[in-house]
Amino acid sequence: MPDDQSAPPHRYDGVDGPRVAIAHDYLTQRGGAEKVVLSMSKAFPDAPIYTLLYDPDGTYPEFADRDIRVSPLNRVAVFRKHHRAALPVLPFAAGAMFVDADVVVTSSSGWAHGFRTDGAKLVHCHTPAHWLYALDHYLKPDGDRLKRAALKVGSPLLKSWDRRAAMSVDRYLAVSTAIKHRISAAYGIDAGVLPSPIAMKPHTASEPVPELQDWATEGGAPFYLCVSRLMAYKNVDAVVGAFANTDRRLVVVGHGPEAARIERMKTPNVRMLSALTDGQMAWLYQSCRALIAASYEDFGLTPIEAAVSGRPAVVLRWGGFLDTVIEGTTGMFFDRPAADSIADALDRFEACRFDPDTLRAHAERFTEQRYAESLYAAVDELTGTGES
Repeated sequence: MPDDQSAPPHRYDGVDGPRVAIAHDYLTQRGGAEKVVLSMSKAFPDAPIYTLLYDPDGTYPEFADRDIRVSPLNRVAVFRKHHRAALPVLPFAAGAMFVDADVVVTSSSGWAHGFRTDGAKLVHCHTPAHWLYALDHYLKPDGDRLKRAALKVGSPLLKSWDRRAAMSVDRYLAVSTAIKHRISAAYGIDAGVLPSPIAMKPHTASEPVPELQDWATEGGAPFYLCVSRLMAYKNVDAVVGAFANTDRRLVVVGHGPEAARIERMKTPNVRMLSALTDGQMAWLYQSCRALIAASYEDFGLTPIEAAVSGRPAVVLRWGGFLDTVIEGTTGMFFDRPAADSIADALDRFEACRFDPDTLRAHAERFTEQRYAESLYAAVDELTGTGES
């Protein structure tokens, strides 16, 4: 169970309380959704995790100790490394995936809500599928034309499958107010809101990043930090562009298909890193001046991770960030994912002061303990279990 959490009302193993299983689209990367699955697994330690694809090297190492149950697609090595290549067959694979449980606690942004079960289905939805309902954010307007054309051709059939899958869900919980509205627009379902949790603790032992240790203390002012997968809709290129020809310094942590392009465009005051330990991430958050994010986020986890260390955030005024950042109190917004808009926000940000204690108190709203307690209540309500 999560640290510092009182015992759950049941074991949720089919003997003491309903038998719970966990479902997730695919465990092939290190993102916020995968962190949520780890939190689910802490809340329900006896629950197996069902997923279409599992790449131990590509996702968080903590999954190695879990009971992971995969689809036959996992035998195809290329799909484990490039899950988007499996798109034409994913609806069939998801529809064939059967989860044997009284309640399936599901983390989904496209596929796991379609897994079959004879039990109840509780979905914590990160977003209705971006590639079906927000294509312009998923692929930039100047993005891959072939991929855009293929998605548009296949969209009617995929939407039909997706909406049938949504109708099989007993209860939806959205990660943010923005996603609640998106679920309503896509499916006509009135979802509750359950923010994603943070696993980072204030007492996480920090571990300096060797190649940054001297650089981090140069030049007086602390560096800014951007933590993101390097994908088109994350707009990390705009963040890097905002630092070009300035005295400000930036550290980018992440990897993805945009990495090579961003590496080519960055200036000497920008450093890029990936595959860091929890201790190294804690050191970066504690050492930075602020977090920066220009991405179209469904929840917006990284500002909360920064707030744990008493650091504010400068973020895009969009989506989940509207729930996780309070302007003037825990951070600052900019209106466009463009270098000039970000640079203007940094000018405004540097003229303000932010209280670290207020930031840490804000982060307490998003603890794993609160998240687990909400899941227990939802599972018990679905099964009529209640506390014994």
